[in-house]
Amino acid sequence: MSTKRSVRVSIVGDEYSIRTERSAEFTRAVAEYVDRTMRSVLESGTVIEPQKAAILAAMKITDELFHAREEGEELAGEMRNLAAEIRRLLPPAKRGEPV
Repeated sequence: MSTKRSVRVSIVGDEYSIRTERSAEFTRAVAEYVDRTMRSVLESGTVIEPQKAAILAAMKITDELFHAREEGEELAGEMRNLAAEIRRLLPPAKRGEPV
């Protein structure tokens, strides 16, 4: 069973107490990323309301997540294909097949 701890973070000047099983360093790093993304949205000058900036920041971060997942899936597929090619080059005994 994991122990949850409370970590204080600041996002766009507002303080939050986050209950998490992750380390304080990890939680702060996540909060800093959210803070930077929100500040970037706010500094663009197109949004001044913090709530709208939070939604746009969430969309940007989610876009990054989906893109990273897509790249990970592509890489995993390439690795499966490469493993299949290598397996075909191995002698039958090394492939785990009966001789």
